[in-house]
Amino acid sequence: MDPAARLRSEAFRQTQAVIAARQTTSARRLVAPGPTDAELQALLELAAAAPDHGQLTPWRFIAVPPERRDRLGQAFADALRDRDAQATEEQLRAASDKAHNAPLLLVAVACLGPRDPDTPAAERLVSLGAAIQNLLLGAQALGYGTGLTSGRAMTSPRLHTLLGLDAMDQPVCCINIGTIGQAKPSRRVRPAVESFFRTL
Repeated sequence: MDPAARLRSEAFRQTQAVIAARQTTSARRLVAPGPTDAELQALLELAAAAPDHGQLTPWRFIAVPPERRDRLGQAFADALRDRDAQATEEQLRAASDKAHNAPLLLVAVACLGPRDPDTPAAERLVSLGAAIQNLLLGAQALGYGTGLTSGRAMTSPRLHTLLGLDAMDQPVCCINIGTIGQAKPSRRVRPAVESFFRTL
């Protein structure tokens, strides 16, 4: 197949359309329903297709179901209190509320401890990023909205303990997935190719 024909192929055009349509949706605007168990399984299988030098699977995804969100919210609030003893009740409540938005909430964790082969941490984070993007694009193709949330609580021992992580595991972000409750135009201007690409 010649290059021009490849660009016109249905497989490329469908992939291009899904990627081009992906945008971040605030977790506050993600409502039920979220992915079914079967859809979540399919999304995690897409994550498993991420590049993985050394076949370490250097990441984990931990689902926090609705009945456990209070515990996650408490960890967020406690992490804020640890950082700022003067945090107000309103600020603590806002931190806790972040655990109660999207129907599906996954915590993405980078596994950075000793492995054989000892693939560098930067490569492991690239693998995690690719796995997350696969999840986001799969959710987009299923018609769901997605958004990533993070913050200083990701480095808190409170969250580490709650999730039962190994010493060198690092929570990176929360992946929020659900139905878009209220559509909102994206304000993001995507960079022009020439702003990030050059030839040596």
